[in-house]
Amino acid sequence: MQSRRETTGGGRAEDTVGMVGSHDPVPSAADDAGLDRVLTVPNLITLVRLACIPVFLWLLFGADRQTAAAVLLAGLGATDWVDGFVARRYHQVSTVGKVLDPVADRVLVVTAVIAIIVHGAVPVWFGAATIAREVVVSGAVLLLASLGASRIDVLWIGKAGTFALMFAYPAFLLSYGNASWQGPIRVVAWVTGLVGLVLAWAAAASYVPVARKALADGRRARAEGRVS
Repeated sequence: MQSRRETTGGGRAEDTVGMVGSHDPVPSAADDAGLDRVLTVPNLITLVRLACIPVFLWLLFGADRQTAAAVLLAGLGATDWVDGFVARRYHQVSTVGKVLDPVADRVLVVTAVIAIIVHGAVPVWFGAATIAREVVVSGAVLLLASLGASRIDVLWIGKAGTFALMFAYPAFLLSYGNASWQGPIRVVAWVTGLVGLVLAWAAAASYVPVARKALADGRRARAEGRVS
């Protein structure tokens, strides 16, 4: 569900707003010239994903359509990369997108996790551990940005943890009940959920030395810029 979350652009940051994949292309002059754009296809996709959050809540609590809510949540998680891909592929990177997409991801994650806890499909401790990780990582990103750290490449362990959690939460929701077919799904949800949670926290810990280096590099770059 999370986050995972990896971009320079209209785009997605897998684990944090300031982290980008090493495979991302260097923005061109055309990209830079269009950074102030607001009405772009990636931003529209992000807004549609945000608009689906109330629909998810209505399906789960208003219409009592647990399966439909689980399918919608799975779809939102599976298409999480689309806006970032479109932004890079069609050169529609924008400053608004860089902020809007990760914010939408965090809103979706936190809302979905809390809703599923309230619904009873996951225990409080599991949901709390997921949200706590989001808070820690997001807080670290804001702190690093305020201190002028350089950008950080995402780690594969963070990508894997995010993917596993994105799969686990809809599976938890789908498996909540007493039907015979729900038992095996719940086992899969627990396996992928626990693996994802461990990997997600391991990724957060792995970023500590990387963040220190990024902070030092950022300060050095600023110092060199002042000297020149």
